[in-house]
Amino acid sequence: MIAFVRGRVAAVTLSSAVLEVGGVGLELQCTPGTLATLRTGAETVLPTSMVVREDSLTLFGFVDEDEKAMFELAQTASGVGPKLAQAMLAVLSPDGLRLAIASDDVKTLTKVPGIGQKGAQRIILELKDRVGSPTGGRSAAGPATAVGWREQVTDGLVGLGYSAKDAEKAVDAVAVSEPDGTDVGALLRAALQTLRKV
Repeated sequence: MIAFVRGRVAAVTLSSAVLEVGGVGLELQCTPGTLATLRTGAETVLPTSMVVREDSLTLFGFVDEDEKAMFELAQTASGVGPKLAQAMLAVLSPDGLRLAIASDDVKTLTKVPGIGQKGAQRIILELKDRVGSPTGGRSAAGPATAVGWREQVTDGLVGLGYSAKDAEKAVDAVAVSEPDGTDVGALLRAALQTLRKV
């Protein structure tokens, strides 16, 4: 298995990043929060998890080892595949996910697209004894703190090829709708929609 990838960021899209490693471009599926930390042309190291299916080999990239560990743990719950595990980490930070599971917070888990009430209850039941306690890493509320979300979204837009000036205008436009910035993924999508209208 591939534990991590080190290379130059060749491209960043809405759902993945391409890292050039030894002349080969490896595509890694990533959450919006992870993608927002990447800069085209910059060297980076991303912990990875490889998912092998009959018809595909898919690499998932993470901002840190904690996020990778939660991704792999989430998939041990019945009905949770890699895409749903990634969606969980797009909506909640690893500590946010631990907190929701440990405190039987069905409402928070149902904020994840693809998880209903029964699914949330099953995930809590199956993972509660294995998630551990919050590590005190990133904000438990979401992938970004209220202070850093503007920079993450701006950097994500610049990484996608927009000018810094256009990216800042888009961030200002979406800041009105969600000033606390707890969901970087949703903010990045909203900023992209703003830029498309221009």
